Amino acid sequence: MKFTKRRALAAGAFAVTAAFLLTACSPTDGGDGGSADGLTEVKLQLQWLPQGQFAGYFAAADQGYFEEEGLDVEIIPSGGDIVPQDALANGDVDYAVAWVPKVLGSIEQGANLTNIAQIFQRSGTLQVSWADSGIDTIADFEGKKIGSWGFGNEWEIFAAMAAEGLDSSTVQIITQDFNMNAFLQGDIDAAQAMTYNEYAQLLESIDPETGELYQPEDFNVISYEDTVGGMLQDAIWADSERLDSDEAYQETTVKFLKAVVKGWIYSAENPEAAADITIGAGSGWGPSHELWMVNETNNLIWPAPNGMGVIDEASWQRTVDGAISAVNETGASPITAAPPASAWSNDWIMKALEELEADGVDTTGADFSPIEVSLLEGGN
Repeated sequence: MKFTKRRALAAGAFAVTAAFLLTACSPTDGGDGGSADGLTEVKLQLQWLPQGQFAGYFAAADQGYFEEEGLDVEIIPSGGDIVPQDALANGDVDYAVAWVPKVLGSIEQGANLTNIAQIFQRSGTLQVSWADSGIDTIADFEGKKIGSWGFGNEWEIFAAMAAEGLDSSTVQIITQDFNMNAFLQGDIDAAQAMTYNEYAQLLESIDPETGELYQPEDFNVISYEDTVGGMLQDAIWADSERLDSDEAYQETTVKFLKAVVKGWIYSAENPEAAADITIGAGSGWGPSHELWMVNETNNLIWPAPNGMGVIDEASWQRTVDGAISAVNETGASPITAAPPASAWSNDWIMKALEELEADGVDTTGADFSPIEVSLLEGGN
């Protein structure tokens, strides 16, 4: 995974100006506005705070890849106060990062959005229980207290339960904070966790019986990627109407995606540096936790046999089918019918990849290998 140009990591080298704001942004210039230095201004809405989950975007800014494409990109975090697809649909930003089933629900409600790059090729959602809990499969959820964050993160759970014939009334879904406290305190039998975050929180916690850090063998781990309920997660979304009619936006989209791909390649090749970049961008995690997060996020992206960001139609269909089948405890589903054809397109990411490959960039990461990360207490 080598590409032709490299830049030395330099503190404060972000092309982003006033980028890491937690407040809602002002209406965008539409992708064809220009900054004082002649760069095209672009606003990217994240779905959470700065952290390794978004390392590729911050690396693209830090390493100057956006600037090389003539872009001045403002990366806007959300602490839950901004719904990414709403910000995009409202015209406040040019692009947004969000999970596919969440946006499918917004599309069914009238949002005109298109998935232009599927960043995570695999689901990173887990359900974690104690090793002696007897919860080894989704079928074992019956009669148990199963933790879920809600806010659209629960649909994989309900899709997997539906595939097992489990009615939601037979499982007690408990609202879980975005940490593992309820699980460690015994309030829930199995906790929702991401490979790159909450699972690490367990492994950097002290087992009071041993005085040492918990180990993987202390837990049972169910990966939703291995179930029918596995769904596509972090994707880049664009405004469908602008993609159809705005030539400047089309050109900006390809340039933006080229820089993003290079940012994620940098993250895969330089995970330690990428972790430093996200910490510098405002991540509140400790260094070992942040490095774990970058490394595990890379695992969800690479290798990408079809090219980084290309949407696999079978995975898309599995997500759609799961979203239709998932029924929560109130009887609601994220969507009731298949989304329109405009909900996804490989046209823009393929154009970006073709231009990168013409420059000798490896966009598949066939030789990608994760590093070994040693977690320290508290992620420090």
